[in-house]
Amino acid sequence: MAARPSDRSLFRTLAVGGVMAWLLVFVAAPNLLVLGASLASRGEAEFLALPLSLHSYGHLLSPLFAGVFADSFVLAAGTTLLCLVVGYPFAYILARLPRARLPKARPLLLLLVIIPFWTNSLIRTYALVFILKTEGLLNDLLLGLGLASEPLSLLYTDTAVFVGLTYTLLPFMILPLYASIEKLDERLLEAARDLGASRPRVFWRITVPLTAPGIAAGCMLVFLPSFCLFYIPDILGGAKTLLVGNFIKNQFLSARDWPLGSAASMLLTAVMALLAVVRLKLSPLAGEKVRR
Repeated sequence: MAARPSDRSLFRTLAVGGVMAWLLVFVAAPNLLVLGASLASRGEAEFLALPLSLHSYGHLLSPLFAGVFADSFVLAAGTTLLCLVVGYPFAYILARLPRARLPKARPLLLLLVIIPFWTNSLIRTYALVFILKTEGLLNDLLLGLGLASEPLSLLYTDTAVFVGLTYTLLPFMILPLYASIEKLDERLLEAARDLGASRPRVFWRITVPLTAPGIAAGCMLVFLPSFCLFYIPDILGGAKTLLVGNFIKNQFLSARDWPLGSAASMLLTAVMALLAVVRLKLSPLAGEKVRR
């Protein structure tokens, strides 16, 4: 029995209304509260006080925070680049596996990508400690193979933080890339090859532009969390690496400067909004580049 138009209209209204209510309560309202806290003053006895001002945003222009932001940007950019370099070939091979000859290979590889999500990332970060520490698995392997004459000091360094961020965020790069590459129209690639284009030229002129939205989505999902995952620098960097996420955590839990922590959070929200705009702009540009 077909649903009546009125029933479909009611379902649509309830579904859209439910989603909007969820976004208002759990997204818009918390962000408005953080915005209001960022404009408040730091009280002596309370976390927030009047009058409202932009004083906390002025602190973000200080050399201290500028250095923290610059270090965070370099580490986040490096993490994003490495995840893209590693994740794109993997996602491409995964999306292009022949379903007829290898029907179980693609689901199995996708499962291997998703399996890390089954374990809390904090636990996985502690597992890296046993791999990277002086008496850990990596040093034992290097010493056993004769590739190192003495244990390497990997733990509590920027390198360890970089490894931890890349390991944690790599699936967030692979999955959007896989979804974007899988939707590629194979006829476009065949047409380019029939017209004499080499494989590298087809890749750079057809594949990359058409998968640019997936690249942008993956970079956004990796770049911004690289700023915010404060527990990875704390555990693997020994609290020696101060990133924006650690800075915000310290303002709320140690310094008790909620307005400054809220202002730094709003800065990250603005960065996320900028990346989202870039992501939306890339979709029409990708198709236009291919048509040229």
